[in-house]
Amino acid sequence: MNTVSFAGQVVLVTGGSRGVGLGIVRGFLAAGASVVTCGRAETADVPARYLRADVRDVSQVDVLVSTVVAEFGRLDVVVNNAGGAPPAEAATASPRLHEKIVALNLLAPLHVSQRANAVMQQQDPGGVIVMIGSVSGTRPSPGTAAYGAAKAGLANLATSLAVEWAPKVRVNTVVVGPVDTELSHLHYGDADGVAAVGATIPAGRMATPADVAQACLFLASPAAEFVSGSTLTVHGGGERPAFLAASNAAQPR
Repeated sequence: MNTVSFAGQVVLVTGGSRGVGLGIVRGFLAAGASVVTCGRAETADVPARYLRADVRDVSQVDVLVSTVVAEFGRLDVVVNNAGGAPPAEAATASPRLHEKIVALNLLAPLHVSQRANAVMQQQDPGGVIVMIGSVSGTRPSPGTAAYGAAKAGLANLATSLAVEWAPKVRVNTVVVGPVDTELSHLHYGDADGVAAVGATIPAGRMATPADVAQACLFLASPAAEFVSGSTLTVHGGGERPAFLAASNAAQPR
């Protein structure tokens, strides 16, 4: 568990009303931070300050960041968590869908980070930006090709921003594997499906939102003060290569 205090610090978590984002919100709250989150819904039942904002809209991003600074006087940490994509075959998905997916998963984090950086550069301690990536950006992502490509771009974006904005602002990426959330059934089916997916992971289970939160807390903490432009993978050891199951080399003869 995190033992570092974020008391006196202001943290913005995009898309923090459910799932991984809510886990990150709770993690920073438990560490003593003042936390703001946002989403497209009119209201959200979350334990942090909630602002309505579509991070794909640059004008709304401007209002979001300026409101945080106006209310709290500073912005120390940003976690670009908002993202996702519905399953869609690349051959038949509409150009508009692909544009929306890339806008949410790549361009929106860039715009939020750009506005946050402008604030952080003026603060004595600077600030930290964490991108929430995905293993879909590090391996083939059939059925969500545009999403995987956007997440791959997000990790590269973080390395570039880390160089441009140093030394005042550190930028890193948390690459996340399968996570067990309240929406897991949409991707993996019932409890048996979730358990079956978890069994394919060396750690024996899927990640929890709290696992991802702990990675974000570490990267935002003084313990990671020399970590920037890096990727921290949270996937329980990854995926067992399919060829191992298909091979008969280790089978009794």
